[in-house]
Amino acid sequence: MNARLLLILAVAVLAAGCASAPVDTVVLLPHADGTAGAVVVKQGKQQVVLDAAYASARTTREGAPKTGRETEATVKKEFGAALAAQSPAPVSFTVYFLIGGNEFTEESKTIVSSLLAEMARRPSPEIAVIGHTDTLGSDQINDKISLERAERVRDILIKELNIPPERISVAGRGERELKVQTADEVAQPQNRRVEISVR
Repeated sequence: MNARLLLILAVAVLAAGCASAPVDTVVLLPHADGTAGAVVVKQGKQQVVLDAAYASARTTREGAPKTGRETEATVKKEFGAALAAQSPAPVSFTVYFLIGGNEFTEESKTIVSSLLAEMARRPSPEIAVIGHTDTLGSDQINDKISLERAERVRDILIKELNIPPERISVAGRGERELKVQTADEVAQPQNRRVEISVR
């Protein structure tokens, strides 16, 4: 599940008056659109469901979690350091290519710009770049073209952002993982692509 969409904070703090009894706090943070998922918090045989933004549960020495509701301000105050230390959520991009080579479509040039902007805000990204083709041509040619497409994206990331090559894995899948299923020898623009996953 995307950590940006559903973030659960659990921290141990010392219970008042008893240094040996930790208290776990779980807070359900909202999605970007303000909605929330749900999480079950169990303590012993007791459990509660948190299904609203900023709903919280704290374990107790009595054996049942105590529910409550936090505010955005209290979450920032109590968990700000933990939130700031998180890596950005994984993202993915897909760029498309003109037939038979490694030239981007016009629409994909804009996507490349967005990709570069996203990469610039990540200090140490791990990137997987996988190239694909449609079913035109032989398996051998398509394997070669798909790898060339992936390498083109890798080279742009290295040149534009100085990302170390060892942080980028590159593969070509040829026509083995079609986005749109077609018969052999069919030119399908959505299959001529490179998928970039960043974490």
